[in-house]
Amino acid sequence: MLVVTCLGQFMVLLDNTIVGAALPDMQHRLDAGLTGLQWIVDAYVLLVAMLLLSGGVLADRFGRKRVYLSGVAVFTAASALCSVAPSVGWLVAGRVLQGVGAAAVSPASLALLVAAHPAPQERVRAIGLWAGLSGTGLAAGPVAGGVLAQAFGWPAIFLVNVPIGVILLVAGRRVLKESRNPDARALDVPGTTLSVLGVGTLAYALIEGGSRGWTSPVILGGFAAAAVLLAAFVAVERRHPAPMLPLGLFRRRLFTVSNAAMVVVGFALMGASFFFSQFFVYVQGSSILRAGLQTLPTTLAMVVVSPFAGRLAARYGYRSVVTVGLALAGLGLLALGGVHADTGYANVWWRLAAAGVGFALALSPLTGAAIQAVDPREGGLASGVSSTTRQIGAVLGVAVLGAVVRGRQSGGASFGAGLDSAFAVAGAVTLAAAVGTGLWLVKGRPSSASAQALERRPDLSARRTP
Repeated sequence: MLVVTCLGQFMVLLDNTIVGAALPDMQHRLDAGLTGLQWIVDAYVLLVAMLLLSGGVLADRFGRKRVYLSGVAVFTAASALCSVAPSVGWLVAGRVLQGVGAAAVSPASLALLVAAHPAPQERVRAIGLWAGLSGTGLAAGPVAGGVLAQAFGWPAIFLVNVPIGVILLVAGRRVLKESRNPDARALDVPGTTLSVLGVGTLAYALIEGGSRGWTSPVILGGFAAAAVLLAAFVAVERRHPAPMLPLGLFRRRLFTVSNAAMVVVGFALMGASFFFSQFFVYVQGSSILRAGLQTLPTTLAMVVVSPFAGRLAARYGYRSVVTVGLALAGLGLLALGGVHADTGYANVWWRLAAAGVGFALALSPLTGAAIQAVDPREGGLASGVSSTTRQIGAVLGVAVLGAVVRGRQSGGASFGAGLDSAFAVAGAVTLAAAVGTGLWLVKGRPSSASAQALERRPDLSARRTP
């Protein structure tokens, strides 16, 4: 059971990083522009962000095994569709379906694990193993993406999911035990629909604005529609008896500040990493495989440091660890803004590593702070909201930083100069968040159990506790 649940989460996390290494090959073979590449990444991230909480509700209400296997089936079929996509449009459609499947797999895998380990100490150890094993998907992505794209072309990065999915479906039917929460709340269909449409419309306006023109009627209409949809979402959530996002949670300062900082983490981390492989390929002339290897310092730093983040937060408090982490990440990204075509890798890798260490120090403590801010019975919901805010930040990061690069290019600057500006913006935003957490994040420390549960993983996926 542990292998099946970990492998499912591994597959979901792998697709967060494996695509980045293959973006240059996609751009060449599909004749995709920067806008197309942004949609290939954001289509997946957007659906995961908006459906993650609903996936946890569905798992608790209709059966965790059923939702998990359904999510694996959708993810596997979508991966096969992506691998044969003849155009950017078809690939984006496949990525949307992948996001739907991932939003079911991720919370259901954790819910299955927790339900199978009712004893607190066993549960903490199981979550630690689940996080550590599945989290290797983040580190494996750049290398696997570089190797597969270099040897077989970009379709191979999606085909690799098909045998994994088939194995999970066969093994999952045999080893997983069904469980559900009979008291689970009903699915918030209006809230889910409005959140997907609102954030999706905002992402559309941000991504397409650079190519269509920021003052074009379509883009201005997109921003106006996004504002209306998001305002409607807030109004619906205030009145819904079982909202997907209880707005009352944001009256608690610890919860609000930690989630605001998590948006910035998603914005800067995903937005900057979107350009890592492109920098090495298009600016420094690396091969796709070499570029994938060159981006490793960030993910390896996160994998190595993440196990200690919860422990440090328990010892020194949320404020100190998160603020130091965000400051280090911001400085690393600002330093990346100073690399050029002739900058040797010996003077590049440490900047990537600094950003990775910083984000690793911030991620788990921010999730722990969000959980600490709520009633223990709402811990699963708080963890899900934290993951969702990070994913929303990732959607906006790819869109906004892509607009920065495109804006510099339209002004006559080179692609490399545009990347320098994007990294500088990401670094400045992260440093501003460090100042904010230093001023407003409380000093509180996680309990020993929650610290142990968080210290082995970069992010806890959403689930609703019984």
